[in-house]
Amino acid sequence: MDSPTAIAQALHTTEGNSAYDEACKRLLSQKIILAWIMKSCLEEYRDLDVQEIAEKYIEGTPSISKEPVFPDDTGPLIQGTDTTDKSPGVRTVTYDISFRAVAPGSEELIELYINVEAQKKFKPGYPLLKRGIYYCSRMISRQSNRDFIDSHYEKIKKVYSIWVCLDSPESRKNTITCYQMTERNLIGDAKEPVANYDLLSVVMICLGGPEVEHYEGILKLLHTLLSNKTSEKEKQEVLENEFDIPMTRELESEVSTMCNLSQSVKEEGRIDGILFALKNLMKNKGMPVEEAFTTLEVPEADWQKYRKLLAGQ
Repeated sequence: MDSPTAIAQALHTTEGNSAYDEACKRLLSQKIILAWIMKSCLEEYRDLDVQEIAEKYIEGTPSISKEPVFPDDTGPLIQGTDTTDKSPGVRTVTYDISFRAVAPGSEELIELYINVEAQKKFKPGYPLLKRGIYYCSRMISRQSNRDFIDSHYEKIKKVYSIWVCLDSPESRKNTITCYQMTERNLIGDAKEPVANYDLLSVVMICLGGPEVEHYEGILKLLHTLLSNKTSEKEKQEVLENEFDIPMTRELESEVSTMCNLSQSVKEEGRIDGILFALKNLMKNKGMPVEEAFTTLEVPEADWQKYRKLLAGQ
């Protein structure tokens, strides 16, 4: 059985903190970060310069929602496409980040719909890949009466759903995997233009950290950016020195906000965990509060604070 201290430590988590989640999405929605993801994971942008992708190929100002997240924000945060997908009788689906982009083609620019999701749990109770395929399907179906009408299916735009997985299983750490439609001849050797069936792709970016192989490129960038174990100074140094990402005032502000929220959330989780363990010991073990404090190794200077919190619950 886990010790009371271990129980308390297990509760030190950022799960469920909406402010932290929103800050994570806002950071990912920065054009230069999206450009790095697109260059590293999408075939259409592999040969393009990151800065060129950010400035020329991402339409509008990608962001995560229509409503301001922080009090000092004004106006809508996303341009070019909604983050909410609704249809009669279907549960509302909210995309973390959704935007339109163009890519150079042989004769003309190719228009794409791209969705990026920040996912904490790789195994949320269902295959995450199936959810990604569902998101792609919804992005295709919503093009009806928007990008094409009646039977003009030739106008369907390709869609991508990109999943940045923060807590990946060991077998997936520091991997990037793409799932897409391909042509397979069963009889004969028929050939269809790739553009007619290559219409949806799901990309799984599974972060792992520096102790796992392949910790480089976009995997290092995203891990550094989103890890709550990396200081603000470390994040800035990696962004500037290794990825040539200038620390604009906006980006610096977002990095700082996320680091501050991370520390705040960890402290809230620590306090909640200790309170939970204290009540458990006092109720189930019949311990006096002082003995419970000692068992959990709570500093004596904090005893009064926890007495007040216990009294208020």
